Amino acid sequence: MGGSKTSPKAVILVGGEGTRLYPLTYGIPKPMVPVLNRPFLEHTIAYLRKYGVENIILASSYLPEVIQDYFGDGSKLGARLTYTVENNPLGTAGAVKNAEQYLDSTFVVLNGDIFTDLNIGAMLAFHQRKGAKATIALIQVDNPSAFGLVETDSDRRVTGFVEKPSPDQVTTNWINAGIYILEPEVLGYVPVNSHYMFEKGLFPLLLKQDEPVYGYPFSSYWLDMGTPEKYLCLNHDLLLLKVKSALINDLSRDKVCCDKEAAIHSSAEITGPAVIGSKCQIEQGAHIKGPVVIGADCHVGERANIEETVLWRGVNIGAGASLKHCIIGSNTSIEDNDQIVNRVVTPDSRPR
Repeated sequence: MGGSKTSPKAVILVGGEGTRLYPLTYGIPKPMVPVLNRPFLEHTIAYLRKYGVENIILASSYLPEVIQDYFGDGSKLGARLTYTVENNPLGTAGAVKNAEQYLDSTFVVLNGDIFTDLNIGAMLAFHQRKGAKATIALIQVDNPSAFGLVETDSDRRVTGFVEKPSPDQVTTNWINAGIYILEPEVLGYVPVNSHYMFEKGLFPLLLKQDEPVYGYPFSSYWLDMGTPEKYLCLNHDLLLLKVKSALINDLSRDKVCCDKEAAIHSSAEITGPAVIGSKCQIEQGAHIKGPVVIGADCHVGERANIEETVLWRGVNIGAGASLKHCIIGSNTSIEDNDQIVNRVVTPDSRPR
């Protein structure tokens, strides 16, 4: 996929407030949560740009101004961004229908909380070769009961869907990965200004209408970062080079990437991989063991220990405190000598 003449447009379903990441996402859209100190959505846009996608529509409903203020018209990322806003939640297909005026040719849809290195170019070639009206990316999982499984025939044409099946309903381990390539005419099946879903509405309807719907299986990296556990896993996987982001190129497995404005005491011990943001202060005797991400304007007190943890912006870690496998929200203070393991902590929450 090369320039804009041959590359499809893309719709990113920015979605709602992300209750599964609450309270981290209180006051921030889920796709704006920091991953290696950059908004998750910025990684997604860089991923699309890698495959030549320039025209990107952000379909949002929760705090769209936060996204618009950060990204603007997208020119700094080499993209052209268009924003559509839902006054009421419209569901996955309804949100794309809301952007229909911008979609006059083949386009890609991505759920806004998916991180993947799926080859979009190869999927598009498959879609065109099959003459599909809709192609659904499929990923194999051990337990499909929490997802929507997709049944296909030997030619990969979709024959059925089972949404969040019970164990006795499982007929395949291939699930809907939340990435689609669509032809614009399928939006004619989606009602205007109505809550309507791809998974339970449009895709089953296309099958009933005998429209060609195909599944595209892939085995590369895929992660839904919508829970604290998965969010932490994504940051760790990127630092450990289990997957690469198109946005950040200078990571290595044991490297400490430190902003030049950070101040680190000579007696502090830092073992990579780690990313340390601007204007951080790390005091004497502190121990940091990666994979760790420390956001901008953080303060790590004397003799504090941090391991396998992500700190958002403006966090203060008290002297002698110890954190392992934690997520600490922006502007949170951890008291001296606190011992916190496997917790999410924000300014308005007790450790949990």
